[in-house]
Amino acid sequence: MTAKIAVLSDCHGNAAALDAVAKAIRTERPDAVFIAGDLILNGPEPVATLDLVRELDAAGAKVVAGNTDIAVTDFDFAAAFPWMEEVPDSIREAAEWAHDQLSDDQIEWLRRLPIERRVRIDDTLFLGVHASPGSQTKGFDKALDATVILERASGTDARVICVGHTHVPEVRELGWKVIVNAGSAGYVFDGDPTASWALVTIDDAGELSAEIRRTPYDALTVANAISARGLPGDVYRAATVRTGKLVR
Repeated sequence: MTAKIAVLSDCHGNAAALDAVAKAIRTERPDAVFIAGDLILNGPEPVATLDLVRELDAAGAKVVAGNTDIAVTDFDFAAAFPWMEEVPDSIREAAEWAHDQLSDDQIEWLRRLPIERRVRIDDTLFLGVHASPGSQTKGFDKALDATVILERASGTDARVICVGHTHVPEVRELGWKVIVNAGSAGYVFDGDPTASWALVTIDDAGELSAEIRRTPYDALTVANAISARGLPGDVYRAATVRTGKLVR
């Protein structure tokens, strides 16, 4: 029996992108869905985005928290951005704005999210995390030394590690293990201003394959909504959404 697992991540308050990806995923009728965190910071629609995530959660999706979700719920910027000596006001104000948009119930739901979820399909164990096993901030960046990649991947016995965080989609095979980085369903950095996600398939013979999917959405309208909000840094966030490249 063929099994399908969908992975999406880093929707960052972009409800239009998330909705487009969710519709694309539904057509695949997957056996499991991972949502790998960073749900609402930066984008113009944190409430609608979180509502969509909660609908997917209620339908069985495995949702984990990302580092920016910590910033939004508790303003713990040192935990959310440990690589920054000083977190800029543009990030702090965006987190405070997103926090203020959410209801108390939404904030508590976001705060209670785990940092890891697991699904076993037959003999294959899948792990869903934001950045890497045991970490919400140490990701599988393409520029990392191979030894660091292997070290981070060794933090789990799962065969398939489903992540986001880097905003650059990639499938990386490490012998028996596979890292499936879904990129971003709403704030991608690879130069393609569509929403990225991933589909993992296990066929009848037990062979595993993974591919990155791209789903178009109205990025220009979302970028304009960010610009109209007028928070510090929004001109750069809007340009990032519009171009698919990190602008700062």
